[in-house]
Amino acid sequence: MANANLTKAKKAKCDEFYTQLTDIEKEMRHYKDFFRGKVVYCNCDDARESNFFKYFSLNFEHLGLKKLISTGFKADGKGVVLIYEGDKNGNRIVDDNEIIVNELDGNGDFRSAECIEFLKEADVVVTNPPFSLFREYVAQLMEYGKKFLIIGEQNALTYKEIFPYVKANQLWWGASIHSGDRKFYVPDNYPLNAATCGVDENGKRFIRVKGIRWWTNIENTTHSTPMDLYRKYNETDYPKYDNYDAINVDKTSDIPMDYDGVMGVPITFFDKYCPSQFEILDARDYTNIDKLKSKSTFLVKDKDSAINGKPTYARILIKRR
Repeated sequence: MANANLTKAKKAKCDEFYTQLTDIEKEMRHYKDFFRGKVVYCNCDDARESNFFKYFSLNFEHLGLKKLISTGFKADGKGVVLIYEGDKNGNRIVDDNEIIVNELDGNGDFRSAECIEFLKEADVVVTNPPFSLFREYVAQLMEYGKKFLIIGEQNALTYKEIFPYVKANQLWWGASIHSGDRKFYVPDNYPLNAATCGVDENGKRFIRVKGIRWWTNIENTTHSTPMDLYRKYNETDYPKYDNYDAINVDKTSDIPMDYDGVMGVPITFFDKYCPSQFEILDARDYTNIDKLKSKSTFLVKDKDSAINGKPTYARILIKRR
């Protein structure tokens, strides 16, 4: 139900979700050394609600940051930029007079010229971008060659605009979220029409969303650690697809240790993907059916994923290095 509600919100462009501080802390601890001397930009933040700005301002000296910039979007007015360059009076507190607050010329849209200027200045971008604009948002980060840690849906991996980055090892998942749902606070006008939405003890509205991941191009231990494999290949447990020259693997943990051919694995394989161990493939290269070669999808999915006439779930094709 939560993701059905999320889909409706995306269609209505009502996807302003506020990430919990605990989720930010759990991910950022994997990159502490990376942030030293960096300019951090949070370009999809509401200054009144942003736990991203809160986390980086409170940990500014601990992380050794050079500068923190945050811009927020305001649909019916002008956006705001917040700039923080550290503790000036030595009290180890983020004082209001140490934060520069300026009104923007425009509404703070991350695509605007003035926000792009802040992006150019930044070394790394950390935020929770609108899910409905995820494709466009990632494309902009890639265009300007930025390092980033952003929140998004795991199914974004299946987008034709996103998968090429995944295949080229330019984009992968973070280290801290691998299962379960995540709680996001939402604006007061957000429609609460799902079982997993609600209002907490402080009167703040929230929604729980399944299939959330951190997306990044910053190295982490998960991305660089090969999986331990235990299963052995046999034709019964690993049947071939009707339309692709590849075997099906139902669980990431069931990837056979002794099979060197092409394998179809669940999307959640990406949680444990190590590029030195496996190569991610374009499914269109492993079919003899012309209509599948011309499709825009890079995955084995929908009715084309059939085994003995019965479709399976979406699969990524991989091969051992």
